[in-house]
This record gives sequence, structure tokens and C-alpha cells, in this order.
Amino acid sequence: MRAVIQRVKRAEVRVHGCAVGAVGAGMLLLLGIGKEDNLEAAESLADKVVNLRIFDDQEGRMNRSISETKGGLLCVSQFTLYGDCRKGRRPSYDRAARPDMASRLYEAFVGSVRARGITVETGQFQAMMEVELVNDGPVTLLLDSERVF
Repeated sequence: MRAVIQRVKRAEVRVHGCAVGAVGAGMLLLLGIGKEDNLEAAESLADKVVNLRIFDDQEGRMNRSISETKGGLLCVSQFTLYGDCRKGRRPSYDRAARPDMASRLYEAFVGSVRARGITVETGQFQAMMEVELVNDGPVTLLLDSERVF
């Protein structure tokens, strides 16, 4: 699994111009699922995300997690995170999971984060979406389950 995490002041995802998910202060997480991913990867990534200390403490240091700040998480599926641009000019998506498997693992990830007490909003799987955000910091991080957390 690959995740792009952005600390946000607010974020919203729309489908056909209608908001389907929105959060205030918290995280926007773009999630890509690879062919080799499984439920263990979803659980491990959920644990990492919930406990990642990227929010400021009283001294202004990134020392608090989303569970401590009670922020929201907007999770948007994004298979293009598995786009391989090394050859040619058109990305290859051979390493991305097929939609049925990706959907199942996406839902498992979201469920795992919710089970840890985090409010989670989502986009719409396989839809063309518009994502709008105000990045706070800016803080943007990359996580990849192929690199052990």
C-alpha cells in the first residue's frame, strides 16, 4: 500500500460536483493498493497513520498524533500512486491491484482506522473525484508498505 498523507486545515472530495466527504483539521490520505497487498498491510498502515506524530504540541513541535488531536481523516482511493513512469511517456499501472481486491483492502483500511476511534470520511471508490484541501504547514509525507514500518 502507498499513502500520501497531508496535514490539512480542511479537505473535501466531490463527485459530480457534490461533496461526498469532508474534514476540518486533520489529514487527507490518498491511498493506493498494490497487487501484493493484503489485510496485514492494511492493518499495519492503519496503525502507522493513527499514531504518526505530525501535529503540533504546545511548543509547536510535531509531537502529537491524529488520535490525540481528535482530527478527522479524509481517505481517497488513488490507484495512480502505483503508476510506473520509468519507461516511455505513459504510466504503467501493472503493479496496482485489480478493482475488486483494491476495494476490499481500501474498506479494510478505513474500517481499521475507524476501529481505532478516528472519524473517517471517504471519497467514492472508482469515481472521478475532485479533491480540495488546505495543506497545513505544508506537511506532506509518503508511506509505502514495501518499506517496512
